[in-house]
Amino acid sequence: MANVMLSTPRSVDEVNQFLAGLAQFHVGPLWKVLEQQLTPHPTSHVRPHLWRWKEVRPQLLRAGELVSAAEAERRVLMLLNPGLEGQAATTHTLYSGIQLILPGEVARTHRHTPNALRFVIEGRGAYTVVDGEKIPMAPGDFVLTPNWVWHDHGSEGTEPVMWLDGLDMPLVRLLEGMFFEAYAEEVQPLTKPAGASTAEYGTGGFLPTWQRSTGVHSPLLKYAWREAREALMSLGPNAASPFDGRMLEYVNPVTGGPALPTMASFLQRLTPGQRTAPHRHSSSAVYLAVEGQGRTVINGKAYDWGPGDVFALPTWCEHAHENLSTREDAILFSFTDAPVMRALNLYREQAL
Repeated sequence: MANVMLSTPRSVDEVNQFLAGLAQFHVGPLWKVLEQQLTPHPTSHVRPHLWRWKEVRPQLLRAGELVSAAEAERRVLMLLNPGLEGQAATTHTLYSGIQLILPGEVARTHRHTPNALRFVIEGRGAYTVVDGEKIPMAPGDFVLTPNWVWHDHGSEGTEPVMWLDGLDMPLVRLLEGMFFEAYAEEVQPLTKPAGASTAEYGTGGFLPTWQRSTGVHSPLLKYAWREAREALMSLGPNAASPFDGRMLEYVNPVTGGPALPTMASFLQRLTPGQRTAPHRHSSSAVYLAVEGQGRTVINGKAYDWGPGDVFALPTWCEHAHENLSTREDAILFSFTDAPVMRALNLYREQAL
């Protein structure tokens, strides 16, 4: 094709008229938005935000008085990021909420394409059934309900049970991969022994050699708090990161990779008085304070947290953690979208 030369002067009106007419062809001028599209670093509408347990918990209990589990399907208060204008999202890729189940209730069986995880905050006597396996839940337990597995919840205890839900729902919506299906009955039949996955794969570093799982998610569906906390507390100072303190990942015991293909989950310990060095990374995260009192400074603003508090960390935000106690440890649970960013070669990390 021959080069086209500008042979006559152009008026501003002529250019503007041309640009205005492009919309009818469903095209647009890249040069007008290039700087906004190719930014030097990630930009996000997601805001750092902290949800206080002392404020959320009473609202959740009140929801339990007004709405049954049967009416709600899942009685959950969503943690909505104030920068995302009412979207069902805590960060741009991660959703989180606090779920309540009361004694004797059943949250009916369904399945969906988003991966989900649970971290129990308060209460005993509840359970989750995942593909026919009944999994008892206690405070601090970390439980998986992977992509497209049948799952329901129930309580055989005498007290309310509340847990943090984490899903990759915003990511699945963005990719237009959402599927959902309700089970024909309220509860699914129990087809496996209780705790079967824990008995087979929760062996502390040893794996069965026969019929090893080949799925993309962890075959271990429950990571018990007692073992997880003990492993975290046994880490010596040489295992401490300058940015996160002593930190463990909940991994797939077969592959050593993340427990879920789209979300990595962690438990970290800050020793008394510890302050971590600031850094930032191109993954977003949701944190739950499990033990102790601490502070996380995000882009220069301090967020003080205690047990049950949840906070959102947007992508590429400078952040550092501090244990405010000089006598007691602080423990944080978190989940992030880092596996997706790494798989797409989009993960970056920078010390500051």
